[in-house]
Amino acid sequence: MNSEISTHEAFSESELVLRLSSTRCGARLARHLAVRQLHVWGVPYDSTASENVAAVVAELAANAVTHGRVPGRDFELRVCLVPGAVRVAVSDTRTERRPPEPGELAAPEAEAESGRGLLLVQALSRAWGVLPRVPGKTVWAEVPRVPFAEVLTGVR
Repeated sequence: MNSEISTHEAFSESELVLRLSSTRCGARLARHLAVRQLHVWGVPYDSTASENVAAVVAELAANAVTHGRVPGRDFELRVCLVPGAVRVAVSDTRTERRPPEPGELAAPEAEAESGRGLLLVQALSRAWGVLPRVPGKTVWAEVPRVPFAEVLTGVR
């Protein structure tokens, strides 16, 4: 078993729950395992939905290990299928740092080297938000399984 994974629980056939180390390697592993699980569920690796989920997981996991890291504590990744979407939730144990709510996002200055990640999550998701957790918080997003353009036009 990979040392980056501390526990793996499946609550249903369409839900993946992992606790991963709060390291860059743990964040990278979260993205890889989420995309692999989607493929097992029938969402192909090269699909738009898979690529969008990979980007959302990468951003939320990177935020968890960068801004939400508490030494000695893991972060949790939860991926599940919901009607028409893939729900991604990343939880960390840091209580004093809370990301902005969806309505509070502002574009960073053009020269800024950071500050665009949650804007990407917002752009790729039909909904997202932040929930309190004891200890810490959970940032979640619902990524459509069918791209918005296909929903609007009926073209696949």
